[in-house]
Amino acid sequence: MSTGFFYLCQMENRWYVIYTKSRQEKYVAKWLIEKGISYYLPLHKKVRQWKDRRKWVEVPLINSYIFVRVRDDREYIEILQTDGVVSFITFEGKPATVPEQQIDAIKLLLAGEADLDVTSGNFEKGDEIEVKAGPLKGLQGELINVKNKRKVIVRIEHIRQALLVDIDMKYLEKKNRHS
Repeated sequence: MSTGFFYLCQMENRWYVIYTKSRQEKYVAKWLIEKGISYYLPLHKKVRQWKDRRKWVEVPLINSYIFVRVRDDREYIEILQTDGVVSFITFEGKPATVPEQQIDAIKLLLAGEADLDVTSGNFEKGDEIEVKAGPLKGLQGELINVKNKRKVIVRIEHIRQALLVDIDMKYLEKKNRHS
């Protein structure tokens, strides 16, 4: 029995977003590898403090989210049946997709040595910018003020998440808006 997943989306081989049980992202990723399913789990290093020690650990950038490429209905069902997977993220009844350039932007942010945070907060639309120099060159986003610091926001459409990164203002250039 077909789920009609691709018929609904009318898209193929795109990035979709799955929601996992809390703190199960790496476990789910292990199962996706074993099933031969392409995925992207953005990880970044953070210092964790325990009672007796501090340690650098790799943690998911966005808690409970993993990006997956789905080729057909069989893979869609396979993913849903994976231990630790709760569901696909959907909006208005359709699976949320993430454009390739936003996945590339996340990879670019993680490759740099920027101070990176994730937020699901809503922001007023600000100036659209592009990073013109430095390790994040080519990154595009929206400029806002947060706690008297300049930060760049890269919105990930359809999942209501945004990445905030500290960056020196001398590396930014305002983009022209197209009406």
